[in-house]
Amino acid sequence: MITGSKELIRDINSTLVLETIINTKPISRAAISKKLGLTKATISTIVQDLINKDLVIEIGSDDTDLGRKPILLSFNKKAGYVISIDIGVETISALLTDLEGEDCSLKQIKTPKANENIVQVLSSLIESMKPAGMDTTYGLVGISLGIHGVVYHNKVSFTPYYDLAGIDLADELEQHFHTPIFLQNEANLSVLGEKTFMFDYPNIANISVHSGIGLGLLINNSLYTGYNGRAGEFGHTIVEVDGKECPCGNHGCLEQYVSERALLREFAKRKGLADVDFEILSSMYQTGDKDAIYIIDKFIKYMSVCINNVLNAYNPDIVIINSSFTNFFPGLTKLIEQSLSSRMNSVTHIVPSALQDSSILLGGISVVIKNFLAIGTLKLQNNELF
Repeated sequence: MITGSKELIRDINSTLVLETIINTKPISRAAISKKLGLTKATISTIVQDLINKDLVIEIGSDDTDLGRKPILLSFNKKAGYVISIDIGVETISALLTDLEGEDCSLKQIKTPKANENIVQVLSSLIESMKPAGMDTTYGLVGISLGIHGVVYHNKVSFTPYYDLAGIDLADELEQHFHTPIFLQNEANLSVLGEKTFMFDYPNIANISVHSGIGLGLLINNSLYTGYNGRAGEFGHTIVEVDGKECPCGNHGCLEQYVSERALLREFAKRKGLADVDFEILSSMYQTGDKDAIYIIDKFIKYMSVCINNVLNAYNPDIVIINSSFTNFFPGLTKLIEQSLSSRMNSVTHIVPSALQDSSILLGGISVVIKNFLAIGTLKLQNNELF
């Protein structure tokens, strides 16, 4: 039998009430009481406390012909704001939203080559995003940083394509802005974004294909990061024995063959060009260029191997592929499915990302909001996907 103090029970009930208002708004006190099985007096006390904290507002009466019209409640999404940052290898993207992940403002800058200046660059970016004239109760409630590498205990422990070693981003930014700072691997944020805003499954494998390849895993609705934060570094699983050298120290890692960086470099080499972007590859693929077709076929081949291994290792409800390849050509997921001949794989959905480039940022938004409100489950809907 689980027991607890009155204060603990009150805190739990308060969290349940707030969670219900956010996920089922607008809703009346009586409806909350019925939904949670708590007395109307308890609900009234908790709701009044949330109103006093400016987290809940009354928005009018329900339209009913029976007796007194109940007052409807809604979450006050304007009580504060959140900033989420994706520190990409080439570009830093920053998103500001309200406490429901809406009313978005996006900024992008080039990632500095000299990473010792990264704290100053991030501080200036965050300062520039502060909403002019916005008077909120709580102000900036937290900042999330998406790292393209391994994060453990809120610190960067390994990044293959830029060097953030020895820089305590969380501590330095927290001292400057006096708000919680959350560091997380980009693939982990990506799967949290997809879960919170789009795909409500308990077991999700989200494969992020960018400069490297990351795997964000939700198992029974919980993010799985492993013993020291290295779970999901799927780009460093070996697919070619004694293959291409990888910055991680191994040879033959998956991301040396099928990351966007690797495939674009190979396409540029085949075309005798110094550099190409995905738009060039996409355009030439659509005109039937044999080298572009070869690159796309290679993506399908290696992603099929990757997904086959993910399916057999984790057996998720759904596999989401977040990549420029599948974003530009959603039909590639069907070709990948057709390449999976194992009968064990026939029950899993394989889909392109619904959030695409915004998944990392929106995942960071959800992390900060959940921490600020101290709630576990949150269903948000962003109607301003950019």
